[in-house]
Amino acid sequence: MSPLVALVVGLALGGAVALTLVLGSRRTFNGSGPDAAAVPLPEAAMARRLLDLMDPAVLVVDADDAVLLANPAARALGIVRGTRLLVPELLELAHAVRGGGGRRTDVRLPGSLVGAGPRMMGVHGVRLDSGTAPPPGPVALVLEDVTEARRTEAVRRDFVANVGHELKTPVGALALLAEAIEGAADDPEAVQRFAGRIALEADRLGRLVRELIDLSRLQGGEPLPDLAPVPVDRVLAEAVDRTRTAARAKQLDIAVGGQQGLVVRGVESQLATAVTNLLANAVAYSTGKSRIAVAARARSGFAEIAVTDSGIGIPRQDRQRVFERFYRVDQSRASSTGGTGLGLAIVKHVASNHGGSVTVWSEEGLGSTFTLRIPLAAVPPPPAAPPGGEIVAADPGKGAA
Repeated sequence: MSPLVALVVGLALGGAVALTLVLGSRRTFNGSGPDAAAVPLPEAAMARRLLDLMDPAVLVVDADDAVLLANPAARALGIVRGTRLLVPELLELAHAVRGGGGRRTDVRLPGSLVGAGPRMMGVHGVRLDSGTAPPPGPVALVLEDVTEARRTEAVRRDFVANVGHELKTPVGALALLAEAIEGAADDPEAVQRFAGRIALEADRLGRLVRELIDLSRLQGGEPLPDLAPVPVDRVLAEAVDRTRTAARAKQLDIAVGGQQGLVVRGVESQLATAVTNLLANAVAYSTGKSRIAVAARARSGFAEIAVTDSGIGIPRQDRQRVFERFYRVDQSRASSTGGTGLGLAIVKHVASNHGGSVTVWSEEGLGSTFTLRIPLAAVPPPPAAPPGGEIVAADPGKGAA
């Protein structure tokens, strides 16, 4: 919670104490003396106004677990009905705070309650003790949505762990190969073989670093450049040219087809990288002499670029995860294909940054088709014809009458 929000919460809760004590006094004295509701309380009114305007949800719960106060943000979450608090975890937290002092924890609100996906709420519980109120006093619960923050933290932890693992593999291989060369100094053939392996591992390490940089840029590390009209034919030609050598090494043909002349709005270098990654993925997981097809077509305002192979295919349970960073369907093939596990993640972020999407169809043993959808550039309307429908060419030899 930010210091500014914390300050506002403190001020609001201070006023809420006064309001709560007034309500408690009304119940305790059962009407004896002047009615507190009839006495103007500027502090309590100001506190309630502040609570109503705050983004964090604020609840005040009495010793009987009845909700004395709930601001609109709390009621919008669906966690309060009348004077009842509907979340058992929040009631348990209120009990713990009442018995042991302030607590902070995360509470997961189910999607069926909040009316959307499940939300993770950071909850701060404090006792509203006062020298004039008998214990146990009411408890205030301040809830702030931390769903995105917790998701980002989890992604960051996984990312760091995966990067460490992926970097450790080629670095360890380089160290072992260096030792092998040192031990085989008198065997030129072995030295040459080990040197070739070092070159491969160094290339893999360099590719991993480049893709990590690309992914960091795509995920918001740098602003997306201005979108410009990009011919799809040029993107396909560039991607095929980058992949042709690897395809020939595996005796694979790359066939280009589909609709020509399509133009999208985007960043040409990023789009070429995305299609290259799809083609490289198709090459890596194709076996035997076969053909890879890449084709484009216009559909519903999008250019659809489909890359189809007849390779090993993707198991059903893995199809939704292939776009995750470092995820590989078959870890045992990682070293043989030389992949980093980042190529499809880069494709996904390129598509997202361009307002498009990427999908996959696959069947084990039959191959896969990855389809990248990018919005088409707006086509300028044709010039309007003069009244009467006849186009008249101007005669430069005649002036105005």
